[in-house]
Amino acid sequence: MPDQHANASPAASATGSVDDVRLDAAWARIRGRLREEVGEAEYRTWLRQLTLAGVEGEEAIVHVPTRFLRDWLRGQYGDRLRALWQAESVGVRRVDIRVASPQAARETVAVPDGADLAEPLPATRPPSEAVRAESQKVDARGDWAAPLDPRFTFDSFIVGKPNEFAHACARRVAEKPNSPGFNPLFLYGGVGLGKTHLMHAIAWAIREPQAGSGGRSVAYMSAEKFMYRFIAALRSQSTMEFKESLRSVDVLMIDDLQFLIGKDNTQEEFFHTFNALVDQGKQIVVSSDKPPSDLAGLEDRLRTRLGCGMVADIHATTYELRISILESKANAAQVDVPARVLEFLAHKITSNVRELEGALNRLIAHANLFGRPVTLESCQEVLHDILRAHDRRVTIEEIQKRVAEHYNIRLTDMSSARRARNVARPRQVAMYLSKQLTSRSLPEIGRRFGNRDHTTVMHAVSRVAELMQGDAGFAEDVELLRRMLET
Repeated sequence: MPDQHANASPAASATGSVDDVRLDAAWARIRGRLREEVGEAEYRTWLRQLTLAGVEGEEAIVHVPTRFLRDWLRGQYGDRLRALWQAESVGVRRVDIRVASPQAARETVAVPDGADLAEPLPATRPPSEAVRAESQKVDARGDWAAPLDPRFTFDSFIVGKPNEFAHACARRVAEKPNSPGFNPLFLYGGVGLGKTHLMHAIAWAIREPQAGSGGRSVAYMSAEKFMYRFIAALRSQSTMEFKESLRSVDVLMIDDLQFLIGKDNTQEEFFHTFNALVDQGKQIVVSSDKPPSDLAGLEDRLRTRLGCGMVADIHATTYELRISILESKANAAQVDVPARVLEFLAHKITSNVRELEGALNRLIAHANLFGRPVTLESCQEVLHDILRAHDRRVTIEEIQKRVAEHYNIRLTDMSSARRARNVARPRQVAMYLSKQLTSRSLPEIGRRFGNRDHTTVMHAVSRVAELMQGDAGFAEDVELLRRMLET
C-alpha cells in the first residue's frame, strides 16, 4: 500500500527541477530502508510522520509534528538517519529534526517512471548511490567505506551461547587481522541474529588508530553495492581503477554475500579480488544467511575459497540470551521495564533479535508518549499485531514444559507420583492451563499427567482458581504463564 505521508506532489513532477527529483528519490530510498529495518508496524507508528523540508549546505532538515516525537527520533534514529543520508549523498553530514506543521514541509517532486537521473547533482544535493553507480567512475578507496552504525560495537553486542563462537572469532580478527586460520572469516546465520552487528563491530575496532600509527583502511559494503560498483566501472571503462581502489584496502568486508548468487561476472571479479587481497596478506570478512557449502549458485572455486578460513555460525537465540538483550536495551534507555514484561517478550518473540528490540522500543516509546507505566496489559495492547504474528496452537506438552521451567522442576515431575508441594502445585497449574488453553477433555488431560483420573484434574482447576482469588502474587504468576502460552 502506498505511504500516504510520502508528500509526493504529482503536479510538481511537471514543474519541479531535476535536482528536486533526485533529492526526493534519495529521501524515498531512505524511508524505504528505515521501513525494512524496523518493520511495518514500527515504521507506521513512529517514522511515517517524518517529512523532508530540504537540504541546506551539509545539513538535511526533516520535520515532525510534535516535540516528543522530535526528541524520541533524535535519540533513537538520529544517528541512523545521518548514516543513511551519507550513504546516499556525500554532501550531507548532519540531519536536523525539527518540529513543524505538515504545511511547512517542502513540497516534494514526484519521480516520473523512467526519469533520467544520471546527471550529477550540485554539491548540496549529490547523486544517490544508485546514480553514482550508473554514471561515475570509482573514486579513491575512502569512497568505498559504507557508513558504519555507531550503535554496532563489541561493547553493545550481547554474548550468549548461540553467538559466543562467532563473537570470539570476530574479536580475534579485529585484534589480529590475517591470523592463520581466520582469513577469510565467514559469518552466517538467519535474519536479525547479529551478523551485521559483528561486521560493524569488527570494522570499528580495526579502524581505531594503532600504537604509533593511523588505523587500518576498511572497505565495508553489501554484496549488492559491490556489484553496482563493478557494473559502473564496466560501463565507464574504469575497471583498472576499480581493481586498484578496492585492492588497496587492508580489510575487505562484504555483507549478504548470497546476493551474488546468479551474478556470474560479479562472482568472477570478487573471486579475483579475494585472491589478490589474501595473497597480499589482507583480511577478508564475509557474511551470509547460509554456510559456503550451502550457497548453491556460487562457483565451486569461490565456495572452496570462502570455506578455507574460519566459518562461524550464529544460532537462533535462547531464552536467556533474549532476556539479556532486553535488559541491556531497557537499561540503556533508562526505562523501568518490569521483569515479567521482559520475560513475556522473550518467550513470545523468539526468531529475530531485530524484531525483539523493535518491540521493546515501541513499548517504551508508547509509555513515554502517554505517560503510562509499562505493564503486561499495555504490552499486549501496544504489540498486538506483532504478538498475533507469533501466535501458535498451544499443546499440553508445551504447557508442561513451560510450567516446569518456570517453577524449576523436572519435566518428568508432571507425570510422576510425587506429591511434595513444590511439585504438586506446579502440576496443578499446568492442569489448570491445559483446561483453559486447549480443547482437550478432562480425562485426556488426566492421561497426559501420569494417567490421573479426571476428578484429579477438576480438583486442580478448582484449587488453582481459588488460590488466584486469594493470592495476587500467585495469580500474577499464572497470568504470566497464560499470556506466554495463549493463542
